[in-house]
Amino acid sequence: MRTHLCGDITETLNEQTITVCGWVDRARDLGGLIFVGLRDHAGLLQVVIEPDNKAAFAVGETLRNEFCVRVTGRVRLRPESQWNSDMATGKVEVVVDELTILSTAAPLPLLMSDEDGEEVRLKYRYLDLRRERMQHNLRLRTRLTRAIRHYLDGLDFQDIETPILTRATPEGARDYLVPSRVQQGRFFALPQSPQLFKQLLMMGGMDRYYQIARCFRDEDLRADRQPEFTQLDLEMAFVEEADVQSVAEGMVRSVFAEVLDIKLPDPFPRMSWAEAMHRYGSDKPDLRNPLELITISEHVKDVEFKVFSEPANKEGSRVVALKASGGASLTRRQIDEYTEYVARYGAKGLAWMKVNDRDGGVDGIQSPVAKFLSAEVIEAILQATDAQTGDALFFGAGTEPLVAAFMGALRNKLGHDLDLIAAGWAPLWVVDFPMFEDDPETERLYALHHPFTAPAVPDPEALKQDPTHAVSRAYDLVLNGAEIGGGSIRIHDQTMQQAVFDLLGIDAKEAKERFGFLLEALRYGCPPHGGIAFGIDRIAALMAGENSIREVIAFPKTTNAGCPLTGAPSGIDAGQLDELAIALTKPPGSSDNAED
Repeated sequence: MRTHLCGDITETLNEQTITVCGWVDRARDLGGLIFVGLRDHAGLLQVVIEPDNKAAFAVGETLRNEFCVRVTGRVRLRPESQWNSDMATGKVEVVVDELTILSTAAPLPLLMSDEDGEEVRLKYRYLDLRRERMQHNLRLRTRLTRAIRHYLDGLDFQDIETPILTRATPEGARDYLVPSRVQQGRFFALPQSPQLFKQLLMMGGMDRYYQIARCFRDEDLRADRQPEFTQLDLEMAFVEEADVQSVAEGMVRSVFAEVLDIKLPDPFPRMSWAEAMHRYGSDKPDLRNPLELITISEHVKDVEFKVFSEPANKEGSRVVALKASGGASLTRRQIDEYTEYVARYGAKGLAWMKVNDRDGGVDGIQSPVAKFLSAEVIEAILQATDAQTGDALFFGAGTEPLVAAFMGALRNKLGHDLDLIAAGWAPLWVVDFPMFEDDPETERLYALHHPFTAPAVPDPEALKQDPTHAVSRAYDLVLNGAEIGGGSIRIHDQTMQQAVFDLLGIDAKEAKERFGFLLEALRYGCPPHGGIAFGIDRIAALMAGENSIREVIAFPKTTNAGCPLTGAPSGIDAGQLDELAIALTKPPGSSDNAED
């Protein structure tokens, strides 16, 4: 039907007759001539319909945006004064010999631009996908997965599919449940990850496995979350942390070189979880941001200002300062907005200090808390933070987790607001995560990663003696402040696995019911093994320069986990429910005449 793509028509085809197909991007009738911008996935091409071609001209007069057409014509050079450097085809045009309308288009329900709201873009996604931005993003995603497969195939990884219909797993989010018609009253769960199956593959001697897997989590959505998502899953037998990290790091470097022609550092830097939280207030710090949290507890532990002195003297708490270079220019209104911002993360306030004149001592300082601090304390804080004229200091005080939460968030916001983020790519391995986190409300321990992560201690009894300070053999790969991959060495000993279950409050009966197949498999010569999973959607969004993974997914869900295009989720008719032996009750707040 066509001989060439629109975006491939250049001066090398001058005077040749070609046939192209595509959509009318814009049609302009200038009286004597009709100019049509013809678009396909490869690019935009200018088509000219001359009046002496009466048949084509008559058809051209009926064209509207998004008509699907076929054009046969002669390529000719444009006059040099009319060259368009913004188009790959900007030096040529096609003079129409034949013009055929393949299908017409009704008036469009959207503008086909970034001005369209997300709801309308997703409702008419098939139109939105025609845009250059979306074509670029999805084709980039294809190159990404192709490069991943090429790299892993070269290292003898086996591409193996694991079940989609499985049983519920404790991975930190709600499962999507699927009722069984054959076994009424029982349910499958859609996998949150292939975690247990990939471990079983290692026990089965597969040695190296990978899968680009669909996963499902019923959780509240954000820009980087979807109820169904895609991850690259890796697992390797007879390995330690360095082995998995070497493969994963090499893959990321190779993929970025192949897809974006970008050379990432070799090796990637490494940082412990404790250091990352202490310096940046985050376990996924953006190293392009130069701001750091500076502990000043020693300098303020004797001040009368109890907001500072009490946490400065309390174990498990700290007082920190964050220096914002050039921040003295911030207005009081802007500072109040930052105060409101950190309140979302639990902060009760935000103390600040402007350095208007570093050489002026206390007189050169502007701060609502300066009156509570002596000149010596202020000088010590300025020295500790290396604050200079024109800088601003923001202070955080409280428990270490609280300070990390709101000051880490403030660090990120200030970095972007003050244009401090450096260009480029900053990968980072974060290692030595805590094994567990303690929830004071439930008085229970929870696995920071998942319950199959191996602890750094080899002895179950040693783990049980001090679980709150136990370090896991887990590692995350961070890129520009986003966690793109997370993994660990897994538990390969049944006694250790049961010890972890015990600490998590999963007794032997529950463990056997939920994970009996895993515990049984661990009895039969399980090799040491480990792996990592990468978020394909998140990596693609970073590569495409998008803030939301919805921009690199063909048919994403909205923030309420719905699909405007298909109307999913939808009601189910009574006959289907009867087959499944399911009866519905009215959800809270529903009306009596609700259809679904």
